[in-house]
Amino acid sequence: MSYTRREYITRIPDSRIVKFTMGNPARKFEAKIRLVTLKSGQIRNQALEAARIAANRYLELHLGRSNYKFKIVPYPHQILRTKKRTMVAQADRFQEGMKLAYGSPAGVAARMKKRKTVLTVEVMEKDVQIGRDALKRGADKLPLPCRVI
Repeated sequence: MSYTRREYITRIPDSRIVKFTMGNPARKFEAKIRLVTLKSGQIRNQALEAARIAANRYLELHLGRSNYKFKIVPYPHQILRTKKRTMVAQADRFQEGMKLAYGSPAGVAARMKKRKTVLTVEVMEKDVQIGRDALKRGADKLPLPCRVI
């Protein structure tokens, strides 16, 4: 469940995503390729960063830095919580069970609905297959099933 009141949030964990737009954002390109989710769910910021690194590395290697525009669409704003558990002998005497089981902030994630765009790549018409391959490499790092369009 998401936080409903801001006063309960003690601290918001930092997002690990370094950049949201890569390549050459000023240039106009002929083709736009999108990575779209097939199911609803959450994608943690670490998974988005791993997908960004994998796809961007492939694009830089095959096209160079100025021949594509790569963008991460969702922003991870959903705060995830975890309840710390004691992992020692006789832990049942120390823990409080479900009493006060609200949890502390552990990370952030982006909530994705079905058929929403996760990553986009803009390239020239001759480089469409390279863009598709880069998005497939990025999709391997994500927890939701995705399709390249």
